[in-house]
Amino acid sequence: MTHSPLPPRTALVTGATSGIGFETARLLAEQGCTVIVHAPDAASGQDAISRLTASGADADRLELVVADFTRLAEVNALASTVADAHRVLDLLVNNAAVPAPERHTITEDGLEISFQVNFLAAYLLTRLLAGPLTARPGSRVINVSSSMHRTASIAWNDVNRSRRYSRVAAYAQSQLALTIFTRAAVPSGSGCTAVSVHPGICETALLPLYAHEGDPAAEGAARVVRLCDPATELVPGAYYDRTALAPAAPIAGEDRTVRRLCKLADQLVAKAA
Repeated sequence: MTHSPLPPRTALVTGATSGIGFETARLLAEQGCTVIVHAPDAASGQDAISRLTASGADADRLELVVADFTRLAEVNALASTVADAHRVLDLLVNNAAVPAPERHTITEDGLEISFQVNFLAAYLLTRLLAGPLTARPGSRVINVSSSMHRTASIAWNDVNRSRRYSRVAAYAQSQLALTIFTRAAVPSGSGCTAVSVHPGICETALLPLYAHEGDPAAEGAARVVRLCDPATELVPGAYYDRTALAPAAPIAGEDRTVRRLCKLADQLVAKAA
């Protein structure tokens, strides 16, 4: 008996114009995936598509979507665009991230910029794409997090860090929130699996927060793409450090904290709508 070939997978990679996001898009395209390339603006998006095509990606399997994650309305619009075009989404790689700036920066939605871009946008996008993500068993959500989440705390009464701002504390908080959310990112029993991963310290725009030098972005992307591979068994809701299953911060395993964070995120997203 011959098995029919698996249908080609469709992947959405956020923050795909540079660094690990770009390399993840390139590697997934190389595997034959249809890759939805997210960019914060049209110019960087067109440039990324050109570079992906020049690297050998099939232009017919690349789609550009544009959304500025400092505006949650644009995250909403992005989700609608993707859901309208794709009944099935096999992979969502929540990779888009910004280093928290030296100066405390609040978005038009009234939120600290790294908390919004690095966590809330991913939270909202994942929630809005639940339909396509659960349409076919075996789908995956990969949240690109950071080992810095282990040093962080959630300032529950001041998530914007308005009273005592530190760029390192703000960035680490955003990564902790993303890691905590991973356990509630997809409905249990839906056939979709969500995990978070620290891809290693790599040469990206985030490098100055960590060190003076790091691995090439392509190496970090290869670790992300390994988790995207259906042949790689995943523990739902787990945290991976590079390629190994690793303990997340203890708070990330507390059901009460997961519920509290999702409730807070729902409130912030609703307020910005």
